[in-house]
Amino acid sequence: MVAVKEMPYSEKYAKVAENIKFDESFILPFLKKNLGDQAVSELKGIWQKGFKPIPEGGSFEEKYEVTYGNWIWMAKNIYPFVRKEMGEDGLKKFEHTEVEALIKKNASPALLPLKFIRLFSPGTAFAMTCKQMGYQFQWITPFSVPELTRHRAVLDIPRCKILDFSDTDDMCLLGCQSTYPMWMAEQFKVRMKWNRQGNSCTGILTPLS
Repeated sequence: MVAVKEMPYSEKYAKVAENIKFDESFILPFLKKNLGDQAVSELKGIWQKGFKPIPEGGSFEEKYEVTYGNWIWMAKNIYPFVRKEMGEDGLKKFEHTEVEALIKKNASPALLPLKFIRLFSPGTAFAMTCKQMGYQFQWITPFSVPELTRHRAVLDIPRCKILDFSDTDDMCLLGCQSTYPMWMAEQFKVRMKWNRQGNSCTGILTPLS
């Protein structure tokens, strides 16, 4: 088992709040461009119906849990909305829009040394990327890292937090198993493959040649 620094709830809360704003930043322009202002207003109305207020005096754990539920509500409703209005081709278009947004969001100067390292030592760059993601992904769901080498990483999710919520299969199949692998391959040159069994999942990461 690989030791991974545990993300505190204060940071988990900040991450999920940040990702709500991030989702808004590309979802709403996507709808406006492809469907117009009426679709934007309609989706905002759906989101507002399910959003719960953040407890001002609550602990970071309590704030995280409520905000996480809001993020789930927001994310799980976009896929059926796009499917209804634009069909399966529209969903593919939406996926590519999200990948582009993720790449733009994570295109920081801090990645330049990693790209340089990849030129001379791809295995080292791969291990560094996986270790970083092993920390950054903790706001999404609890998991462990039973294996991490220069050529392979394994993420073990005994019970996916996303799947504890109803109607989140689209988030799993279109988000985790499709969009995120496309993003990781494009930006970090990492192949990501998920094997879901019920509400548990195992992720296998390997470097792209």
